[in-house]
Amino acid sequence: MDDVQHTSPRAPITAAEVLTWLEDTAEAARAGEVSPEDLIALLGELRQASTACANASDWTLLAAREAGASLRQIAPVFGKGYVRAPAARLEKLHRQVLNSEQFLELMGRHRNAGDLSTGLRGDTPG
Repeated sequence: MDDVQHTSPRAPITAAEVLTWLEDTAEAARAGEVSPEDLIALLGELRQASTACANASDWTLLAAREAGASLRQIAPVFGKGYVRAPAARLEKLHRQVLNSEQFLELMGRHRNAGDLSTGLRGDTPG
């Protein structure tokens, strides 16, 4: 029997890191150290990053189910004690892709087309 080593991947950004950054940036903005143009550029970057995070969340949901996680196991990260939220998200995702691999392929096509502003959620920043 092979002893497979499992790694625990870490999200590239955490809520705590974003909050710390936000507090620092807000302080600089209040002090007049950030121009309106810089804030607008920052807004665009954040909206793109938000879409990327949502796409990463969707991929992780698909991958977790494929790895055998139950909806009851997943439900708490949706902030609900019931399975309707992840089940509804999975249903919507499965209308567009069959699995996590197909999801990545679709995201790769968006990236290659230079369209990083949209994902499977159907929303566009702007």
